[in-house]
Amino acid sequence: EDHHLTVVRHRAMRSVAPRLRLSDLGQAVEQLRVVKDEEEISCLRIGAEIADQALGELLESILVGRTERHLALELERRLVDHGADGPAFPTSVGTGPNSGRRGHRPTDRRVEEGDFLSVCLGATYRGYRCEIGRTFVIGTSPADWQIELYDLVFAAQRAGREALVPGAACRDVDRAARQALDSAGYAEHLPGLTGHGVGLEIDEDPQLAPAAMGKLDACVPVTVEPGVHLPGRGGVRIDDTLVVRPEADGGPELLTITTKELLAL
Repeated sequence: EDHHLTVVRHRAMRSVAPRLRLSDLGQAVEQLRVVKDEEEISCLRIGAEIADQALGELLESILVGRTERHLALELERRLVDHGADGPAFPTSVGTGPNSGRRGHRPTDRRVEEGDFLSVCLGATYRGYRCEIGRTFVIGTSPADWQIELYDLVFAAQRAGREALVPGAACRDVDRAARQALDSAGYAEHLPGLTGHGVGLEIDEDPQLAPAAMGKLDACVPVTVEPGVHLPGRGGVRIDDTLVVRPEADGGPELLTITTKELLAL
């Protein structure tokens, strides 16, 4: 696996076996990992339950005046308290103008009334990683622009989830989620992809993106995470981990079940 083999280790291997011929495996191992068995999916399901529980407890606490960094650290502690190996990735908490930004690193900005609060976290359980992302309004009824933006992202996320069927082209899932946001004029504010596979890594194949190749198989866990970030104002991101299932088995299995209703906390 040439993307993992270091120069130092390569040199050591050649020194003990100078006639050894090394060949690039490409992404062979990663492709074998795309489809999960039920034991692996069970680990993802437990991880999702832990993440849901940690997020639910945070929402019951007082949020105004606390920093993004403090909230992120508390979420990661709660994940471990509930049985996770640890966070699946650095927890993202964004408030006000930072909300809705994919991969936002928490700052010392404090939560204020009227803010959008976007949270994205994940749990690792027995080595398997899942994620969940939600957006809320703090302390007051949401403004009209917040409701409109939230409803659009929610509709996009639902369209992406409903497109998760075996045999669906990865790019078509992305298109399903992206279409409503594009038509509303938010194309330039969208992330580069709608979702991705999860497993032993938090970002695996398949990629749900406009130029993605390939089709979905059953028993493939993926995220569906459209979002819109408006510079200077903030935004919305809604993120779930699901498992692709055929219609005969009930369709996509939703692992992260925290409400997607726009709550005023």
